[in-house]
Amino acid sequence: MTEALLGFAAIFIMALLRMPLAFAMGIVGVVGMGLTRGWNPAFASAAQVVQETGFAYTLSVIPLFILMGNFVARAGLAHELFAAAYAFIGHLRGGLAHATVLACAGFGAICGSSIATAATMSKVAYPSMKKLGYSDSLSTGVMAAGGTLGIMIPPSTIMVIYGIVTETNIGKLFAAGVIPGLITAACLMLCIVMMTKRDPEHAPAGEKTSWPDRWKALRGIWGVILLVLVVLGGIYGGVFTATEGAGIGASGAFIFALARKRLTWRVLFQVLVESARTTAMLFTLLIAATIFANFVNFTSLPGDLKTWITSQGLSPVMIIAAMMLIYVILGTVMEELTMVLLTIPLFFPIVTALGFDPVWFGVLIVMIVQIGLISPPVGMNLFVLNALLPKVGLGNIFRGCWPFVLTMIGVLILLVAFPQISLWLPSLMK
Repeated sequence: MTEALLGFAAIFIMALLRMPLAFAMGIVGVVGMGLTRGWNPAFASAAQVVQETGFAYTLSVIPLFILMGNFVARAGLAHELFAAAYAFIGHLRGGLAHATVLACAGFGAICGSSIATAATMSKVAYPSMKKLGYSDSLSTGVMAAGGTLGIMIPPSTIMVIYGIVTETNIGKLFAAGVIPGLITAACLMLCIVMMTKRDPEHAPAGEKTSWPDRWKALRGIWGVILLVLVVLGGIYGGVFTATEGAGIGASGAFIFALARKRLTWRVLFQVLVESARTTAMLFTLLIAATIFANFVNFTSLPGDLKTWITSQGLSPVMIIAAMMLIYVILGTVMEELTMVLLTIPLFFPIVTALGFDPVWFGVLIVMIVQIGLISPPVGMNLFVLNALLPKVGLGNIFRGCWPFVLTMIGVLILLVAFPQISLWLPSLMK
């Protein structure tokens, strides 16, 4: 147990020294294994992890979904989604903010990346909100929070990684994220209603769109609907696996972008390079986390921690609530994916020992990541918006996100209290 605790301390010290956390986890894992088991087994174990991760068929779902999302972004579908949502609700007070949330939900259903969703919406929605007189804090808060829907509404890269690390069915994880994702979107819109009711001058209403123009706007999103139905419908219906669905989705997104004449050779090269860069980053994190997890699992820490927690006489729900509190606190100071990969070796054995469904816990993890992405001071979505909208100022972005952070914490409490919200759809799968 002492070795594992020293390993965690070493990782945090390296992080404070600005070493990338992937390298820190990998180094600590190899050194820790070398000191406890010997250097030859340590190097052999690390080499095996690299080889197995690189050649794992199930992991091919990650670059394929990333590629699909990049093709969709290049195809310009976000503009059509935002236009369709605005056509129906733009005339309401805060209508542009509501339209942004709905567009984020739709874009997230085919993108799977929170950062990509937030970045795209900053280009699509912010100019319209600025022109209509929305406050910068509300505009950026909505875009940051709405962007997180990209990792709850499937397909989701975080869900794929969680499923692979914990050997949980990815198709069931995708199904489990649908209802929580829709509930989160609805709660974000309710938060907007409350905010605009209190300060109506910060979110004026837009012009009303005629019904013929509304139907015309809907016709522009048929590609999104078709892609979602084919990919997710096929996975949920058992027609093909998640990996096959990712391949079909990437091919469909490529054809759609090609048909819309948005792909030149230069753009195609950029999409492939961006997808490769993101994939390399995720695989580096995954390999390093696996090496570190192997070291932690070799020590007595997971077993000792499980024994200590179960001996405290706390109810299982209280234990889960304590874990969620720890995650919320960690999410304010750590990068979210690294936080999950670092803690799963400790928390997941406890969750399964308590008899909880791994699919349900996976949804809670994704919700935690959503909260972390917009939690100051290190929320990634906040810094993405700050980079893309430098004139807004980080202070405005921080102020705008807090109401949505509290809203998401409320959704997290709801998901903890009522697991069936997440588990109902997976229970219907074959």
